[in-house]
Amino acid sequence: MLPRFEHVRRVHRDGADVWTLEIEPAGGFEFVPGQFNMLYAYGVGEAAISISGDPADSERLVHTIRAVGKVSEALTRLVPGDTIGIRGPFGRGWPMEEAEGKDVVVLAGGLGLAPLRPAICGLLNARHRYRRVVLLVGMRGPEEILFQSDLERWRGKFDVALEVTVDHAGHNWHGNVGVVTTLIPRVVFDPLNTVAMVCGPEVMMRFAIADLARAGVPDHRIYLSMERNMKCAVGFCGHCQFSGTFVCKDGPVYSNDQVGPLLGVREI
Repeated sequence: MLPRFEHVRRVHRDGADVWTLEIEPAGGFEFVPGQFNMLYAYGVGEAAISISGDPADSERLVHTIRAVGKVSEALTRLVPGDTIGIRGPFGRGWPMEEAEGKDVVVLAGGLGLAPLRPAICGLLNARHRYRRVVLLVGMRGPEEILFQSDLERWRGKFDVALEVTVDHAGHNWHGNVGVVTTLIPRVVFDPLNTVAMVCGPEVMMRFAIADLARAGVPDHRIYLSMERNMKCAVGFCGHCQFSGTFVCKDGPVYSNDQVGPLLGVREI
């Protein structure tokens, strides 16, 4: 319940309203891909933010934040040298061990790429443990593409299939145009021996589930990150209750057979 206090090492802007904070944790910081931290801005409050860095780099803690409220706006105004409060890591992460020996399809929509970035780093750090690795990324427009240098580096690898699409584009964009789920039929993977990791807006995840299921991926091997409404991170406040589970403790990563039928239910 008590935060540790660390210093911001670097801040860089990734979009019109998206910033990435790099923190130097004293003594290092270990986490598994898919977990989140509670970040505290002095005098404002705290918010649940996914960890978006490389899990192999314990000397650098990375969070990518969209400024959408008072706390997130305060966090994005921090500058190098400022102090930040951290609680965590919390939650259940992506099924990295289950995915070993299988094809892996990573499907990211918008800022959903941030919670998936540690999983991608983990896949590439231990590339020999996985079969095909397919990365499908969708953004609203070319100017909103996150982690461009990472995407360029990943695309340059001969053992990874990576496709990027945007919803809308001008004449200067020569890549794919359309929602991210349109990329699924274009890539090759063995659906019965595939683990899919999906993160993005809930409407995007519903369509991704349907298209992956049509491709033959079993429900129990489609995983979603359901970060929402988390306030305490330890299951006391009840804000993140999702039917019979608490997202902060039982998630944020769930398999589709656990929560898929609930995504279309209003007021859950």
